[in-house]
Amino acid sequence: MTHHQVVSEKDWLKARKELLARERELTHLHDKIAEERRALPWVKVEKNYVFDGPSGKVKLIDLFGQRSQLAVYHFMLAPDSDHLCDGCAFVADHIDAARQHFEHADLSFAAISRAPITRIEQVKKRMDWHFTWVSSNASSFNYDFGVSFTDEQVKNKTCDYNYGTTPYNNQDLPGASVFARDEAGNVFHAYSAYTRGLETLVNAYNWLDLVPKGRNESDTMSWLKLHDEYDKPKSSCCSHSA
Repeated sequence: MTHHQVVSEKDWLKARKELLARERELTHLHDKIAEERRALPWVKVEKNYVFDGPSGKVKLIDLFGQRSQLAVYHFMLAPDSDHLCDGCAFVADHIDAARQHFEHADLSFAAISRAPITRIEQVKKRMDWHFTWVSSNASSFNYDFGVSFTDEQVKNKTCDYNYGTTPYNNQDLPGASVFARDEAGNVFHAYSAYTRGLETLVNAYNWLDLVPKGRNESDTMSWLKLHDEYDKPKSSCCSHSA
């Protein structure tokens, strides 16, 4: 642990109040950005997206249930791969607890991946997740919302991930999207976020950011494992399977 100066209670309180002023600035800026996010214009979803669910075909509008808002997590789970992304799993570990609350605030949730539904159900069982998770493997959904890319795009390094700001060139990458619907049944795309824009979904980070060691990373998520693998040696990101 980095050496910390030890001071009197009086000096600590002075330093803490100075930091509190900065924290309050950040809170107010966060509130302002959240307001601007909610005020973004919408785009009408014109395609009739159909997914594979555990009980058969479901449409995008079906994922809303009786609610007017839908949050989607674009989980990196590709067809024909046994890779289970520990970063996406980290996000997913927070979903079931949170949705007990936001589902009572007019917000539904679904994870969507290109993997077949049989593979998705296998991962859900292993990780003990209970949220809705469907397969987009027969549609262009992942490609249209900026989380999957063609072989040509990867080869030419033209994936345009995160609105062209992040030079990742992989066939599948993570993200989150928000949709809204009106009383007539029209669906609209309201927001999408990628890379560090997803950190707000990970409450474990908020706890770690409070403590002296912070995230304690030699590289991004270098300490992270699937939650059922913490008693095992750290393996490479691409070696996880279920």
